[in-house]
Amino acid sequence: MKMSVGTPFDRAEWFALLANAGGKTPFVAIARDNSGAAALALTQGNQGLEQLSNWYAFTWRPLFEGVKDTAKVRAIAEGLKAHTHRVTFTPVPNEDSSAAMLASAFADAGWKVSQERCDSNHILEVAGRNYADYLAGRPGQLRTTLKRKAKKVDVRIVNHFDADIWAGYEAIYAESWKPEEGDPALLRRFAEEEGAAGRIRFGVAAHDGRPVAAQFWTLEAGTAFIHKLAHLESHKNLSAGTTLTAALFERVIDEDQATLIDFGTGNDRYKADWMEQIRPRYRIDCLNVSNPRTWPVIAKQMLRRLAPAKPQG
Repeated sequence: MKMSVGTPFDRAEWFALLANAGGKTPFVAIARDNSGAAALALTQGNQGLEQLSNWYAFTWRPLFEGVKDTAKVRAIAEGLKAHTHRVTFTPVPNEDSSAAMLASAFADAGWKVSQERCDSNHILEVAGRNYADYLAGRPGQLRTTLKRKAKKVDVRIVNHFDADIWAGYEAIYAESWKPEEGDPALLRRFAEEEGAAGRIRFGVAAHDGRPVAAQFWTLEAGTAFIHKLAHLESHKNLSAGTTLTAALFERVIDEDQATLIDFGTGNDRYKADWMEQIRPRYRIDCLNVSNPRTWPVIAKQMLRRLAPAKPQG
């Protein structure tokens, strides 16, 4: 079944990677008719079925072959009642109506559905600008930093996986402000696959020959995805990360003709310097009310709603 693909996290290769390198067992629910098919890529979690994904994914959503419609998702929701008492999806986008479709389909199938915002996604719509036009609209402090510090590091950007550059990235990440990497082997395998497909944009900034900042981007269907970035805190005064980010923006805007740049999830303050819009991401929790295992969960939810609000101040 050939599904429509819009992000790295919609492709069969991504789900295969989660199964083979990530150790997850797929549970794929499919509904099909003459107009096409719909699929929900799931796995067994601690509290029922959940999206087949991990922390590296920007989004998770239903997949479609042919006509995209709620009826097929509703049919899947009906069928899942025989397999689980609970299904949870996160982080689900709604700019393509995925969250609304899932919530509606499961509610119509008789599930008790709750939806809440769980994260934010920072993006830039290029809107026909070249890099110079885009840069002119950035905050003055950012532009001043680039003028003062850009020549202090040497930047290199490659379109293929390079083991030496990746080793440098891992060394930088280990010494950066970032938390410990969740699954470095899976991330490396993902980078290798993206490199083999020509989608990778990997950048490194060096000072006196030593890598001090590195970033891992990919480009797909007109969108540049910023997956990973890190810099050495010991060389923070060089602003190497800022210089490298700017170089990659210039590359994907002017050379690759990207129409959208996606900075993933999270509300890190530095993202606001580069991005112009924020899109919500949602968690959708579906409870099978006919299954006794959900009744304690439903009772707790009702009690929370009935509890008096805490006084302010």
